[in-house]
Amino acid sequence: MLLPIKPICRTKKLHPDGTATVFIQYCYNATQRTLLHTGIKIPPTYWNKKQRCITKQLPGTHGDHEALNKELTRLQTIAEDLATQAIKMKISDKGLFVKQSFSPSLELTDIDEQVKEVVQREAEVRKSKLDIYYQFDEYILSKQRKVSKATLTVYGNVKSHLQAFEKYRKQKITFSSFDFSFYEDFVDYLTFEHVHMRRQTILTGPKLNTIGKTIKHLRGFIKDRVKRKIIPSIDLTDFKIPEEESDAIYLTHDEIAAIYQADLTDHPHLVEYRDLFVLACLTGLRFSDFSTLRPEDLQRDMLYKKQEKSDHWVIIPLREEAKLIFTRQSKDKIPALTNPEFNRHIKTIGKLADITRLIKFSYKKGNTNVVVAKPKYDWITSHTARRSFCTNEFLAGTPVELIMKISGHKRTKDFYKYIRITPEEAARRIKELWMERNEMKLIKGGANTERKVVSV
Repeated sequence: MLLPIKPICRTKKLHPDGTATVFIQYCYNATQRTLLHTGIKIPPTYWNKKQRCITKQLPGTHGDHEALNKELTRLQTIAEDLATQAIKMKISDKGLFVKQSFSPSLELTDIDEQVKEVVQREAEVRKSKLDIYYQFDEYILSKQRKVSKATLTVYGNVKSHLQAFEKYRKQKITFSSFDFSFYEDFVDYLTFEHVHMRRQTILTGPKLNTIGKTIKHLRGFIKDRVKRKIIPSIDLTDFKIPEEESDAIYLTHDEIAAIYQADLTDHPHLVEYRDLFVLACLTGLRFSDFSTLRPEDLQRDMLYKKQEKSDHWVIIPLREEAKLIFTRQSKDKIPALTNPEFNRHIKTIGKLADITRLIKFSYKKGNTNVVVAKPKYDWITSHTARRSFCTNEFLAGTPVELIMKISGHKRTKDFYKYIRITPEEAARRIKELWMERNEMKLIKGGANTERKVVSV
């Protein structure tokens, strides 16, 4: 077999003593090559480029030209044997293999043993790289510039859930583990066995939507690894994403006003939290966005903000109250906030604003409905502000397409998940629409008038 392996002398790169190194050059594909150091150095004048050998005029002080040419032939043969073995053993990086294996002191009889060692080493590396947690770390790394920090945290949680499940069932998880039995066992574990902390309270089993989020991102991770041809295709048809309608509140305009006007004289440290929450209620911004506002985001009475989660620009008109809050906060510089801290303080503010009506919500745990009743202020979170903006604008009759331009929702399906209205509110709104359409009467005149049907 003709291999692209030949001796060369780098005549343009000289050592301080005027000599140049002779290499064995291995071109292992059309564009890449590697140089194998022979340890032979000669003055470039005595290199025959055409015949690729050392000329007989080489002074004796630099060695015997016949012996050196014989050594070059031996080293070239070793390089050729190494390359042939790399091809035969289907070693992925042939150039690296030959580079790492080649040595002027290597003997032809040692090549088979050298190949075995490298193949074994490469197999171990490949095995380690197919470790699911190694790949998850690589996946998270690839997403760092594309998703928000909150989403990266979710990815990390999925990895933690897998590790906890692996420890629980005492069986290593590999990519070949992902079948329907794994899916059922994993969901069952998360539902009934997984122990986690929430607000210093030990809980067993996250809510159904949290489990659904875990399955959703696990599927995304596996599909990404398949798409990159790191692993073979995996059938995820049965990896259904469990979900239920989220029980979450929104605040009416009157309740937002009550929070804005709450007397915080005895709690001055809560003012900045109150103002930012109200600003979010009037703009629909997420915590990751309203907590990072800057003075330059305000232009011509509108907020220009690139959303961290979607990497999407939104332009939000400001009401007078919102502009006043933003100007005041920008002057004092918006403080560094954490979401848990913000949620804790806004609940206190809701209580001071007397938003205390008892609210009951339920969620599924296996086949059981768990009912939780708490005062409304205790259900408030930073995301309540965004949900309140979307719901209030929807109830006010603002076209959904316009609300989505401000909220940054790309799909109508996702937007409607934010709408939180009670059956009474829905009935009242329908009645208002009927009134605007003159009730769409079927009979002219009053109730005692002779019935005369008209077209609708």
